[in-house]
Amino acid sequence: MTDRPEWTQLTDLASRRCGGTVMWASDELFAEKENLVNPWPPRHQPETFGPKGQLYDGWETRRHREPGDDQAILRLGVPGAIAGVVVDTAFFKGNYPPFVSVEACALPGYPSAAEVAAAGWDTLVAHAPVAGHAENVFAVDSPRRYTHVRLTMHPDGGIARLRVHGEPIPDPAMLEPDALDLAALENGAAVTACSDMFYSSPGNLLAPGLAANQAEGWETARRRDGGNDWVVVRLAGSGIVRFAELDTSNLRGNAPGWASLSGSVDGETWFELLPKTRLQPDTRHRFAVPEQREASHVRLDIYPDGGLARLRLFGGLTERGRKEIAERFSAAS
Repeated sequence: MTDRPEWTQLTDLASRRCGGTVMWASDELFAEKENLVNPWPPRHQPETFGPKGQLYDGWETRRHREPGDDQAILRLGVPGAIAGVVVDTAFFKGNYPPFVSVEACALPGYPSAAEVAAAGWDTLVAHAPVAGHAENVFAVDSPRRYTHVRLTMHPDGGIARLRVHGEPIPDPAMLEPDALDLAALENGAAVTACSDMFYSSPGNLLAPGLAANQAEGWETARRRDGGNDWVVVRLAGSGIVRFAELDTSNLRGNAPGWASLSGSVDGETWFELLPKTRLQPDTRHRFAVPEQREASHVRLDIYPDGGLARLRLFGGLTERGRKEIAERFSAAS
């Protein structure tokens, strides 16, 4: 698609890259349910047949001969408020479902698939028509925090991906306010602005775990104007950054030469956290932050261009930050 809604730039809460999983499906005879949360774009190799038919990078069920629908239950890798879903039927042209519905629920802890199935569900997308070999985009209007999603095909067929875009909302009871990564996506941090995202999204900087390859970080185009690239991160909550990790793993010929960090309490006026510091390619750098002041936003400047795999900002929440996280969780519960 060309004109994608702005919310599709938000985190895919269901992505395997964030720890999402498909817990259960009513049927997966032709293609595995786990493909629904693959982070890469759907792939297709024509005329690659296995014992059950054409191999698909998606979820595909057998043809129904009796009434009924097929369903899959997903546990979100990062619980949060859902802004919209994308039901991608890429390469399913004669075998996509004519209609789908999407529901969500919020449960504590780590319930089984049977326990999740028995929960009370909120409807996010109600029995909507979908097109084959297309990204079917559905906005969601709900402020609630969800942990699980149920996808229903009416009645059967194949879907390549289910993208669940939204804002992560952490449970304050699961955070240590004096020692946490203030830039972690799963703790509620988010990218609010950047100079360039030609090769990959700056949101990757905040993703859980290590980047498996160059594409799982943030990389800009080559600059020819004498300037430098930058990204602004809204922290999980207002806090004090004590240590910064600037990870250039997998970036060998395109790592920045230098980087600096600035802090802000309003996202507009900036003060220095880490001065312009030399970086090495394919290296996890850790620096003590000399200027430990309260900040709600941090700006990363790279010189002149290139990319980073991850940005970690270790520190603690201030009283203001603790209140922000608690209020965000309470409003979505």
